[in-house]
Amino acid sequence: MTSIPSLKPGTKLDNAQLCDIFGCSPQGGMRRAHQTNTLVIISNHVKSIYDDRWEGDILHYTGMGTNGDQSLSFAQNKTLAESETNGVGVHLFEVFIDKEYTYVGQVELCGAPYQELQRDENGNSRLAYVFPLKVLAGARAVSRGDQQALDNQRVKKAKKLSNESLKERAEKGRKKPSTYQQSSTQYERSVWVAEYAKRLAKGICQLCLKPAPFENAKGVPYLETHHIVWLAKGGEDTIANTVALCPNCHKKMHIVDDQKDVETLQMRAKQLGDFA
Repeated sequence: MTSIPSLKPGTKLDNAQLCDIFGCSPQGGMRRAHQTNTLVIISNHVKSIYDDRWEGDILHYTGMGTNGDQSLSFAQNKTLAESETNGVGVHLFEVFIDKEYTYVGQVELCGAPYQELQRDENGNSRLAYVFPLKVLAGARAVSRGDQQALDNQRVKKAKKLSNESLKERAEKGRKKPSTYQQSSTQYERSVWVAEYAKRLAKGICQLCLKPAPFENAKGVPYLETHHIVWLAKGGEDTIANTVALCPNCHKKMHIVDDQKDVETLQMRAKQLGDFA
């Protein structure tokens, strides 16, 4: 049977295997295992109500408690908050595909837990505790298939949200995209920002000001999102830096990137934001 020391980042387990290795409960996003003196934490990108996010190589992980304000003295929030001194090993898994747990590695707190406003499972605003966590060895690795599955899930979710909810998620999200290792560094773009930019454009390219050249299979005008200041050049993944373009203008911006076009897009992004 696989043991904890032999687990490699990227290893995929089902729930039964995870429980056998760590000796933990089969339920919950934070699972204390006294048998192995570990705390298994699961960042479930498929079903969780929480909005865990990577900022650079730091995971900002939302604590335990689905209703009302969270407490640092509650259950495994306390275990994680005291993990620097209590001797408990903290191991992180991510879920990109339902019921499949991908091992990230052992992690540690790299800053004090802090509070932020989040929605609980009933949609009510509450104070949640967020734990900044860093992988102890190596960098977070995500397979292309896992990232595609995650992006598809988020796009579906984004399309079901109201404009208000989309804007809230887009504005509270990270300004710098998280990165993950494949054969090269990739940028994980916010689907909330992308979908909101397309909604604001209303089917009109924000550079040439012409209607989208065609509709997709669902009858939605096809536009592509573009970061005015490229992410690779330090641009932010925000509403103010994101516009919707027709494929031709999008290609033009990546090949020519004319400064006058950049200024035009910045002006139009601001105008759309002012009238939203």
